[in-house]
Amino acid sequence: MKKIMLSMMVLASVALFSFTTKPGKKDVTTFTVDAAKSKIDFTGSKTSDFHTGYFPVKSGSIKVEGGKLVGGSFVIDVAGLKVTDGAGDNLAKHLISADFLDAMVFGQSTFTIQSVNYTRADRATVSGDLTLRGIKAPITFTTYIRSVDPAKGFFAEAFFPLDRTVFGVKYGIGAIDSDVQLAIHLYGK
Repeated sequence: MKKIMLSMMVLASVALFSFTTKPGKKDVTTFTVDAAKSKIDFTGSKTSDFHTGYFPVKSGSIKVEGGKLVGGSFVIDVAGLKVTDGAGDNLAKHLISADFLDAMVFGQSTFTIQSVNYTRADRATVSGDLTLRGIKAPITFTTYIRSVDPAKGFFAEAFFPLDRTVFGVKYGIGAIDSDVQLAIHLYGK
């Protein structure tokens, strides 16, 4: 009888342990990128001037664990590029041509987060892979986490230079700066 009782207690303990959550393991919340609000602003400079514009963000997801960004990815609408200064549509057509982004072949770009290292409560170093013009390369930048709230949503920003030559964009080297200044504004709901 003692052996039966002991066996039942062991089985009950195993069953109870099997269905409890492991300590330190938190639930991951996934935010869907809000394409209507998210975008990537750019500034490109040349020897005598500069131009501004943006790329729409098409889709993506953001993963948060314990109130902290831990992963995600998003798709950039390269073909949807808009120029916001006086150069307008003429420059936009040139930027999406094979001279620069080759949007007829590579209409979209992707960024996938590989690691997130928080340096402050609202700031993290994000490393990931950017695929642009069919070339995948690692990039790292500082991200400012503005909001991580299941009710209000996710909002983060990043400001950094991107060397376009890494992705095979070599048109105008010498007259046009190789670094394009980017400002990512990413919203999730």
